[in-house]
Amino acid sequence: MSRLIFLFAIAAVVYLLLKSYRSNITDKKQEFTEDMVRCAHCGLHLPKGESIRAGEQYFCSAAHRDARQG
Repeated sequence: MSRLIFLFAIAAVVYLLLKSYRSNITDKKQEFTEDMVRCAHCGLHLPKGESIRAGEQYFCSAAHRDARQG
């Protein structure tokens, strides 16, 4: 009987460790998400951090920014 209780306790500890590990992984994935924006010239979707902003519009390259403004 004591072996059964011991095995159950080990299984519970392993379950709790795996549950904690999975929640840490999902939290880290959410940290790296970034908004996507659309190039006003060609329509390409790209991360906001990689885009070039001119006024209220976003562009995928300086050439597209210049072509749209000029």
